[in-house]
Order: sequence, then C-alpha cells, then structure tokens
Amino acid sequence: MVNKPTVFIHTNDKQIVGAYVGMYSMKRASRDPDAFDVKLIRLEETPHLTVRQGQHYLRKGKKAVWLNEDLQSFSPLRKMVPQLMGFKGRALVTDPDVFAVGDILDLLNADMEGKAILCRHIQDGYKGNGHMFYASSVMLLDCEKLSHWRWDEDIDRMFEGKLDYGPWIGLKNEDPTTIGEIGEEWNSFDRLVPETRLLHTTERLTQPWKTGLPIDFDLTTKAPAARRSGFVERLLRGLGLTNEVAQPAAVGRYQPHPDPEQEKLFFSLLKGALDAGYLDLELLKQRINEKDVRADALQLVDAMTEKA
Repeated sequence: MVNKPTVFIHTNDKQIVGAYVGMYSMKRASRDPDAFDVKLIRLEETPHLTVRQGQHYLRKGKKAVWLNEDLQSFSPLRKMVPQLMGFKGRALVTDPDVFAVGDILDLLNADMEGKAILCRHIQDGYKGNGHMFYASSVMLLDCEKLSHWRWDEDIDRMFEGKLDYGPWIGLKNEDPTTIGEIGEEWNSFDRLVPETRLLHTTERLTQPWKTGLPIDFDLTTKAPAARRSGFVERLLRGLGLTNEVAQPAAVGRYQPHPDPEQEKLFFSLLKGALDAGYLDLELLKQRINEKDVRADALQLVDAMTEKA
C-alpha cells in the first residue's frame, strides 16, 4: 500500500508553537485537507540525538558541541523523513517557521521528473560566496529513492567524526542529478507577495512571535553580513550596529518584524490554530512562560480576526 503523502514539520519545544501553526496553515489553505497528513517530528522524542548533549560532532570541518537547547537543534531531523516513511511514498519536510498561504497539494502532487529531491537552488550571493546551495529547509522527497538516508547510522558517523554535518544537511553529499528545483514561492525567505505559497520566516531576529524577548542566540552564527537579507541589514544599521558587534548584549531583544503583514498573518493563523484545536492553549501559555513566545501573544490573538 502506498503511503498517503505526508508533510513532516521538524521542530524542538522552543519552536513548537510555530510548528503547530504551520500544521494548521497547511490544512487551512488546502482545497482537500484530507488528501495528505501533517505530522510533527520533535527533537525531544528522538533519544538517539538528545543523548548526545554536550558531545562533539563534525561541522564544516571543525569540532562543534551538540546542544539540545539550541534554537535550531531540530535541523538534523529533516534527514529522518524517508526512514519514517519506510522508504515508500512521497513526503514534504519543512522547518517549524514555514507557513502556508497556498495549497500544499500543488507541491505534493508536482511532477518530480524522476528526481529524488525537489528544493530551492539558491546562488547569486545569498550565502556570501556566489556559489549554489540547496535550501533543505523545504524539501519534497521521493522516499523510495532515498533508501541510503539511514538516519541513525548517519548520526553515529557524525559524532564519530566520519560525517560532516555541513555537507550532509546541505545535500552536498547527494548526486546532483537526483535533485530537482522548486520555485521561490515554495520557500519564500521573508517575502510575502501575491506569488508566495510557503512563507519561511528565516530571520530569527524578527520572527513575529519573538518580538521583545531577550535574544537567545548569537547573531553572528546565522550568517556574516554578506549573507543577511536586506531588511535585517537595514534594521541593524538603524540600531547603530554592524554585524561584527551585533551580539545579544548589543541588540538585547528580538526586534519587530519590518513587514506588518507578516506579523498579522502569523497571529491570524495562531488564532485559527487555537480555535481549531491544533494548538492547546495551555501549551501556548507554557511556551510564553518559557520565553519562547512573546509575552503579549494572547492579547494579540484576542485582537485578531482570522482572515477568511
């Protein structure tokens, strides 16, 4: 029996509110929400990785320390999806800060033209070096063609220093002839325009549900100045900061999103997720108390009327 097409949103508890909002958004925006499943993959339910707390692993040729509490510690889970699908059927994997404004079925049913993976291919200097990279944060996968993605074994090899996280997560170890391309609209980095189908709020500094909270990551670990999107560069300049001094102590707190429409979209979706039962109110309150979601989130939800 062929597996039902499934969307996997990989997350940790720090980002779980966004993940549930993303789940709701995909069902809400679809003409046939019963035609596909949406599931969460939680770091905290993945002991093969969480037991590595404090251990060293290979990352871009250097030793790095694994921290479960890192804001993006969910990222390795994206490579687990074919294994979860039993290496059968079609699956889409997304980050927990990706929200549907178009029908995900159009992507799930796309002609993959025999490719194993479809994702955005980005170059033109976004990564600061002009080289192409694969945005694995949103991937459509033909799981039968990815039987070599043995996640547990790969995690072991990474912590043994035999597999480098950088090329692994960036798909550099894959045969490029097996990787096809999706349009920008299916992984739209911080751009909400009429063509956008999946909005990806990639800039952690301005994620709408974080505004006003103390920054809990090193701004320079996201990317050097050449890699940043234009609006964050303008924001840092407006604060009188450069990338070199843009540490948490300098900026202090998460900043308001420069596009009010993206903040409105998120809180309308958050209200919908609560009303439809995708997100439990007590969980939201817990994440507010843990300072993973802004303190005034419930007030903004109360003031929000979900768009039809």
